[in-house]
Amino acid sequence: MAYREIRTTRANNVWGTVKRTFSYIGEHNKWKMIIAIICIILSSLTGVASSYFFTPIINNYIVPYIGEANPDLTGFVWMLVFMGSIYLGGVICTTVYKKLISIISTGMLYDLRKDLFNKMQDLPLSFFDRKPHGQIMAYYTNDIDTMRPMVADAFPTLVNAMTTVIGCFAMMTYLSWKLMLLVLISVGIMVWFTSSVAKSSNKYFALLQKQVSNINGYVEEMFSGQKVIKVFNHEEETLAGFKKYNDELYINSVRTNLVSSMLFPVNANLAYFAYAVVAVAGAKFLIEGNITLGALTSFLLYVRQFTGPVSQLSQQFNGVMMSLAGAERVFGLMDMDPEINEGKVTLCNVLEDKEELIETQNKTHRWAWKMPDRNLVELKGDVRLKDVTFAYNEKKTVLKDVSLYAKPGQKIAFVGSTGAGKTTITNLLNRFYDINEGTITFDGIEIKDIRKEDLRKSIGMVLQDTNLFSGTVMENIRYGRLDATDEECKKAAELCNASSFIERLPEGYNTVLSANGSNLSQGQRQLLNIARCAVADPPVMVLDEATSSIDTHTEKLIEKGMDELMKGRTTFVIAHRLSTVRNANAIIVLEHGEIVERGDHDDLIANKGRYYQLYTGKAELD
Repeated sequence: MAYREIRTTRANNVWGTVKRTFSYIGEHNKWKMIIAIICIILSSLTGVASSYFFTPIINNYIVPYIGEANPDLTGFVWMLVFMGSIYLGGVICTTVYKKLISIISTGMLYDLRKDLFNKMQDLPLSFFDRKPHGQIMAYYTNDIDTMRPMVADAFPTLVNAMTTVIGCFAMMTYLSWKLMLLVLISVGIMVWFTSSVAKSSNKYFALLQKQVSNINGYVEEMFSGQKVIKVFNHEEETLAGFKKYNDELYINSVRTNLVSSMLFPVNANLAYFAYAVVAVAGAKFLIEGNITLGALTSFLLYVRQFTGPVSQLSQQFNGVMMSLAGAERVFGLMDMDPEINEGKVTLCNVLEDKEELIETQNKTHRWAWKMPDRNLVELKGDVRLKDVTFAYNEKKTVLKDVSLYAKPGQKIAFVGSTGAGKTTITNLLNRFYDINEGTITFDGIEIKDIRKEDLRKSIGMVLQDTNLFSGTVMENIRYGRLDATDEECKKAAELCNASSFIERLPEGYNTVLSANGSNLSQGQRQLLNIARCAVADPPVMVLDEATSSIDTHTEKLIEKGMDELMKGRTTFVIAHRLSTVRNANAIIVLEHGEIVERGDHDDLIANKGRYYQLYTGKAELD
């Protein structure tokens, strides 16, 4: 299934991105946010109120006391105490809201990462095939981390700025509406300049986030392939590739910071200019008697407070733009179409009572498909492909009108050159991808009607590429079925002849593996992979080059165990070692996405066709 490319929301609705970001504050932090907003407003108002007190202090106390020998300072002292208490209240409010905002923003990132990880579980495999792992990791680290300043820094600054601007506007209008007009002109210029810079730099910040993702993807890929790089002496080429990505990031970073860094110094100087103009005009008003000295002093303080928020917001500009760019990438990923799962048929354990199947919660080693009408169809493992055509993209068709069948309990082997479509067939059986044309049925049921998790539960896969997780050997085996007991895990290891090497490990089954089992050989990792599939005990098996990483001696050791594992199960085997498929019920030879031969080993040898040439060495697999 083709996935829809990640959308960005900047062109559609920046405020929608902001609103969606704040929706992650959640119900459990809603009251914390309300308290934080109240504290921010109170903290801002204390600053506005305290500035006004300079008017009565100067007019009622300082000016009258000039020239007096023993003035009564009682009122003056009480006024200072009152101002101090207001400042103290502001400090308390500031401390409270900073702690609350820290808790809220951290909780927001926690919820974002959780939802993003959950979303990725629903994405089609094609997404992970096309995205480098480093770019995927960038969503969890760089992109989500950049969203924190929007809540932790920019939001409190915005609420503080709005409260301060409204409070100062009211007080300055009250003190002198004529001087207020001069301030408004300066602030209007600052707002216009800020919005102009914001519009021109939007695209640069979005590109910057994408380039950070690209360089993360490249570094992850190069670190994963260090052995290959060193074997082929490609260090210089690798450095050249990194330099290309790094240079692009450097150039755009310089350009982005150059544009955004203009904001603060320009706005700061405009604020100083406004202060100087108001001071000169205020001095003229004072001389003419149109304003008192105390009122002018308070007004000049309000000028600094009124223009300050614009400068503060410009300081937050870089963080906000980076937050928006990161949020758009994260939400774009969350908005991707999930893997389609329209199936209604489920898998269940059954037991037989008087020739009638009865659903049970106990593990019976017998399965059935539960239809939407609750009828049970026994899972026998009858798999059929009819006229199946599939292409990963429009440019190249991988399978062309492929028809084949596997009767219950049969072992079907796929043979063919690389790219012939062998692994593609097994991917289609699991619905990692959906076919373009034709039908695939499982016990007569179209697989698109089966719920994907139940379909995949019925098919055990041992892949050529081994994937082990950080944890003990026992935990890695149990990954095949999380409710498996220790004894069941050990029995599965014994079945695959993996127990002998496990018991020789330092801690046996409790040995901790890390870095995809780097402390084990490739063959040992594959044996654990096979044991994981064995403990899952699935009705159908797919072995995709399962023994390609195991030496001939080890391969012979596990053949008996694998035969026991496959007994009574429909099994699909992909192998380059043709000796491993001699006992298959049917061998299907694929070339260029088409079936060219089908039959058992003896029949195909007798036909002296493509399989005969491959088996006798007259031709080789590409």
